[in-house]
Amino acid sequence: MQNSKSSLAALTLGAIGIVYGDIGTSVLYALKVLFSTGHLPLTPANVYGVLSMVFWTITLVVSLKYVTLILRADNNGEGGLIAMLALASNAVADRPRLRGWLLGVGIFGTAIFYGDGVITPAISVLSAVEGLNLLSPEFEPYIIPAALVILFGLFYVQKNGTSGIGRFFGPICVLWFVTIAALGIPHIVAHPEVLGAISPHHALRFALQNPGTTFVLLGALVLCVTGTEALYADLGHFGRKPIQLAWFALVMPALLINYFGQGALLLERPEALANPFYLMAPPWLVAPLVILATAATVIASQALLSAAFSVTKQAIQLGYLPRMEIRHTSVRETGQVYVPVVNWALFATIVVAVGLFRNSTNLASAYGIAVTTDMLITTVLTFFVIRYAWKLPLALCVGATGLFFLIDLLLFASNTLKLLDGGWFPVLIGGCMFTVMMTWKKGRAILTDKLRADAIDLSSFLEAVFISPPTRVDGTAVFLTAEPGTVPNALLHNLKHNKVLHEHNLFVTVRNHEVPWIGMDKRIEIEPLGHACWQVTLHYGFKNDLDIPRALERIRGHGCDLDNMTTSYFLSRDVVVPTIGNGMAPWREKLFAQMHHNASAAADFLNLPSNSVVELGSKVEI
Repeated sequence: MQNSKSSLAALTLGAIGIVYGDIGTSVLYALKVLFSTGHLPLTPANVYGVLSMVFWTITLVVSLKYVTLILRADNNGEGGLIAMLALASNAVADRPRLRGWLLGVGIFGTAIFYGDGVITPAISVLSAVEGLNLLSPEFEPYIIPAALVILFGLFYVQKNGTSGIGRFFGPICVLWFVTIAALGIPHIVAHPEVLGAISPHHALRFALQNPGTTFVLLGALVLCVTGTEALYADLGHFGRKPIQLAWFALVMPALLINYFGQGALLLERPEALANPFYLMAPPWLVAPLVILATAATVIASQALLSAAFSVTKQAIQLGYLPRMEIRHTSVRETGQVYVPVVNWALFATIVVAVGLFRNSTNLASAYGIAVTTDMLITTVLTFFVIRYAWKLPLALCVGATGLFFLIDLLLFASNTLKLLDGGWFPVLIGGCMFTVMMTWKKGRAILTDKLRADAIDLSSFLEAVFISPPTRVDGTAVFLTAEPGTVPNALLHNLKHNKVLHEHNLFVTVRNHEVPWIGMDKRIEIEPLGHACWQVTLHYGFKNDLDIPRALERIRGHGCDLDNMTTSYFLSRDVVVPTIGNGMAPWREKLFAQMHHNASAAADFLNLPSNSVVELGSKVEI
């Protein structure tokens, strides 16, 4: 019992540091942006109305939608948009058109997540460093360089993983939430009437009296619920109970106390709108607060980066991105990975974003579209999960998701007003990523069809070969092939050029499935083909790590005991040649060919020993 309690405490502490870093730092800029839009005079009635909208947005979107409902939609204990997509698509597997539509929508949500991955670190770190202005106006020219240096340091240390510094995330974020609550309490005590904004009638009155302004403000209101997708994405790391406990016991109370404290400050000193968060603190506390805020925003950015790496790995294994170098940064946590290409591409794009927008207020104009798009897609997928996977009554499903869909739709619609003011930036990133992902998926399908059309049946081929068998040599040959039951090109080239066949031959196909994990007991299927040849199929979930040699160790006892010193892995290296025909548009075929050419080596991706790999290439026209 004691161990269970200590484990829950440790997981809750970890959830505070990793899951809530993003939403926890939104207090730095959200209320300032809401009142800095130019649409809202700073009157007591407006302060009450905005605070009421903040309170009920956090309550409905975070507490009810994500913490209460979405966290229940786990895919074998895993969460996140791809896990939800897998659940929804499998639930409607008997409806191919609907399944195809859901896959397209889900992948678009995954693609636009990368836009969020650019804006979030930029706006978080910039908003923290902007506190230097309050120490002295002379710091103004150094704010952007300082933010970029901090961001560069963050991206540079990614190659070392988070295991070393991760143990500090929880305590620092606990200190952050305690601090922001402590900042708000004195101002609430001085103006306790501000707590009346909890009543929803203030929000309703404000909306009825200012319908147009309210619609515009919804685009900024989403800043209060940034990072909500992390609640679901990190489900597999911490579990539902620690995430819920962290939210209700510390995070939500601290956020609301700080927002209401900022509101009380604005009621007393309207000029504090310049930076209500930092101006809540006494002057002597501003410098330490800037340091703590910077640490908190770095942690928030770290959580999003880790998610970007994880999403990339999952997308690769589901066949929506080409192979990339993936480094495991922890011997204990298989989910801790580092993808160098994604890391530095995000950093380069963040530098562009900071250079374009210059400050956190301008970046807020670019923020929101990516977040609300993913929120909307998550709600849609949730409906199909609870309706078709959980088999709940239609009326209950509509009731459970309808309110959230309406809220998400309003937030999304409001953010489209910011499209020309900066919202185009994350949309452009998401559109480019979606094009890349769908082009890769389509190109792989065309390539597979082409190879299948030209393929030779393996069983018939082996029968013909063994009528007059070639020379057999000692050892085992492992031929990787995309389609089971077909002759790998590498085997044809090996027979043509080397005129030998190994003593044992394995024809191995890797199958990736739309589930997070597949256990070792279900990893391997083996079928004897005769003449010391076997057809082997290996099954992996999208969160499993591919390791072919380790998986093949399980065939011992089937007449083929692999010896690492005498096993060779034969790979077919296909060179894609775009041609005019019935495939994709010429520019997409060229894009696919370039991605196929630049994909990381299959040997590294499959964890094959580099000194035992033989690659034999051929050209394939698509």
